[in-house]
Amino acid sequence: MRPVAISAAAMTPCKARHVDKTFWELAQWAVAELEKEAKVPIDVVQAGVAGIYNDIFEFQAIPESGLQGIVGLANKPLMRVSNGGATGGYAMLAAYNMVASGLYDVVLLLGVEKATDCYDFEAKHPTPQVVQTIAYSWDPWFERPIGVTAASSYAQVVLAYMDEHPGDLDPWIRAQLVELLSKQAQNNPYAQRGGEVVTAEQVMESRYIVTPFRLLETCVYTEGAVALLLTSKGMAGKIEKASGKPPVWITGIAAANEPYFVGKSHPHKILHRIDSDCLAARQAYSQAGVTPKDIKVIELHDAFVPQLMITMAEMGFVPLGKANDTLDVMKPNGDLLVNWSGGLTFCGHFVGGSNAMSAKFACDQMRERNLPHGLVHGTGATIAAYGFAAVLSLEPRSAKTIQGGRAQ
Repeated sequence: MRPVAISAAAMTPCKARHVDKTFWELAQWAVAELEKEAKVPIDVVQAGVAGIYNDIFEFQAIPESGLQGIVGLANKPLMRVSNGGATGGYAMLAAYNMVASGLYDVVLLLGVEKATDCYDFEAKHPTPQVVQTIAYSWDPWFERPIGVTAASSYAQVVLAYMDEHPGDLDPWIRAQLVELLSKQAQNNPYAQRGGEVVTAEQVMESRYIVTPFRLLETCVYTEGAVALLLTSKGMAGKIEKASGKPPVWITGIAAANEPYFVGKSHPHKILHRIDSDCLAARQAYSQAGVTPKDIKVIELHDAFVPQLMITMAEMGFVPLGKANDTLDVMKPNGDLLVNWSGGLTFCGHFVGGSNAMSAKFACDQMRERNLPHGLVHGTGATIAAYGFAAVLSLEPRSAKTIQGGRAQ
């Protein structure tokens, strides 16, 4: 496998609704910004991967088809990836493989979503229709008819974890984490909730949406687009010379899908674990030749703050059963930056591109602070069954191949 770099990354601002932009225009905007960032013409791109989660958000069964020509990839291959909330991560994995295999030297990764064009005319608000649209990701015979939602699905995992580890995921600890994330988002000009500082007390006073989640400890659905340029070593050098910015290397990248159906032991989904996070992270560490102690910046998928805490444990940053320690790990200006962007909670969650957005933010911090290694994480699907992890490094290295579930 060849070394693969992220040579450039750009995005649109995240907004609750880009009322003046279509889905296509958001994609065009992100790619135009990428072209400025890389300082090379879009013509150098040989292939593309589009991360688009939900057809219904875009009101089109093949939404990627309209993007082909308008982003500059006419007559070039563009594949679409959809893996729930982990769509951006899995799209990155697909783009990475296209370059690492030697098939292409320059691949465009484009993640885009326009969720809140959905609208509930009875409620006079988009949220009920957005929630209903996401519910189409679930089993249509047994789960959807009883009103399953993304929040109720993740709540099953969190409640099972709390049963297994009484006293962990303490609500006051969670509230303090939300306050910290809100402060960190003030550093992010792209954040949907930039300028909004939430206190821990406000979190504790906010209403429950689904037990045990309170309103202010959930992510916000957003509209936006992100574009990354993944390149081979030779092209990375050329783009660095043009842009003046060094590449960031993908030195480990992995994903894991847990079973759909819950049970007490494998091959079923173990409800109190997010095994997919653990497996993906371990494989990515092994490929990159690093441990969690080597990671200095993390941008992880925080659909709900209690899930952020479990993920931190699954990926080895705090012990399982002691996820409350996450607050100590996330101290401002400490040794480890966690969701310096404000995460999906405050920056926003445009599902098809959120994990690719996380990669952009991790790259920015690594370059700015000269941090040797970072980690990008994504999770998605019912009961957090899909996990993605990528180790980013300032120095090039080919990721080791994975055989039999382990990096070799």
